[in-house]
Amino acid sequence: MAQILAPNMQCQMKLSKSLTNSMIPNSWTSILLKGSQKGSIKCSTKFKVCAALKTEHGTVNRMEQLLNLDVTPFTDKIIAEYIWIGGSGIDLRSKSRTLSRPVEDPSELPKWNYDGSSTGQAPGEDSEVILYPQAIFKDPFRGGNNILVICDAYTPAGEPIPTNKRHKAAEIFSNPKVASEVPWFGIEQEYTLLQPNVQWPLGWPVGAYPGPQGPYYCGVGADKSFGRDISDAHYKACLYAGINISGTNGEVMPGQWEFQVGPSVGIEAGDHIWCARYLLERITEQAGVVLTLDPKPIEGDWNGAGCHTNYSTKTMREDGGFEVIKKAILNLSLRHKEHISAYGEGNERRLTGKHETADIDTFSWGVANRGCSIRVGRDTEKEGKGYMEDRRPASNMDPYVVTGLLAESTLLWEPTLEAEALAAQRLSLNV
Repeated sequence: MAQILAPNMQCQMKLSKSLTNSMIPNSWTSILLKGSQKGSIKCSTKFKVCAALKTEHGTVNRMEQLLNLDVTPFTDKIIAEYIWIGGSGIDLRSKSRTLSRPVEDPSELPKWNYDGSSTGQAPGEDSEVILYPQAIFKDPFRGGNNILVICDAYTPAGEPIPTNKRHKAAEIFSNPKVASEVPWFGIEQEYTLLQPNVQWPLGWPVGAYPGPQGPYYCGVGADKSFGRDISDAHYKACLYAGINISGTNGEVMPGQWEFQVGPSVGIEAGDHIWCARYLLERITEQAGVVLTLDPKPIEGDWNGAGCHTNYSTKTMREDGGFEVIKKAILNLSLRHKEHISAYGEGNERRLTGKHETADIDTFSWGVANRGCSIRVGRDTEKEGKGYMEDRRPASNMDPYVVTGLLAESTLLWEPTLEAEALAAQRLSLNV
């Protein structure tokens, strides 16, 4: 069987008829990776191994056949993709293992290990890090009973490693005072798509700028929307996986998109965001496009990328909840520095007081004001109950850290009476 390895670049080769006839037997046909022009090869932006045999069904891509092969009728075994967060606190890692049968709960899964010295999470002389399975999602890439497994990481002695932020968040959400309030989170994950090699936003002229912001937000058209196929593919992959994705849209800066996850309860919010990020990384990998969660990928008069976090508790959602929301805002104002320090790297480049952000050094809140640290919706004000939106988190924030900190600051932490009174006066909050 003849094979062709197409390199990771955009290219096009013309094969002359004589060259084709002299080098390829009559039983073989030319390979069309893209397009329909006879005698041409168009290479996609990813590696493809193709084997072409002329049959009554036309060209057959054997690699695609194997990738899409359904093994369910032949074996009970499944593939589990163990996923964890690497040493930077934002990079995702994964590896696969075979399980003897389908599983439904993380407790059925074995612990595993990896080389922490290769991820910046352990020294070479004691490199073993243990993976604890925590959440299961269906695998949209392999299909069938195959699964994705969100894990957190521990030392062999059972201690969470420093980059394991899930452990502390799980402790916060298991606190009876927090659990009884059934905290809901709706997280708006913004991200930017970049052209490979040049690290410049998708759809932008290389080394130059598109027209100013305005027509791109939720825009339609080849000159306004760049990367819609990636956004849609990710949307469907999330639904298939069982992620609680609630929507998606094109963002203000061209080449930038957003998806929303929630409402999710407690630790589930972090699990779902991390799995959704993994799916997005895999999809952009296949598309040959680079994904960045940098909070300000392009300097100048361009919007940054955030991860706005909508939050409510049971008492906020009940009658009289607006007063509870204002008390929570007061607590957040007193812990502003603690939250900012945990809300993502490079966030100072984004929180400038411009482009729908508040200044990083000043805490503020307002109704329907996207230039504040905390925004309260018109409906919440009108109905006297609802939720609030923390607009400070950067696109590269850790959702375990942000959700856990919001619950801790508003449900477990109590300010002194003096600090509370001063903050209420400064923020014009009557609590």
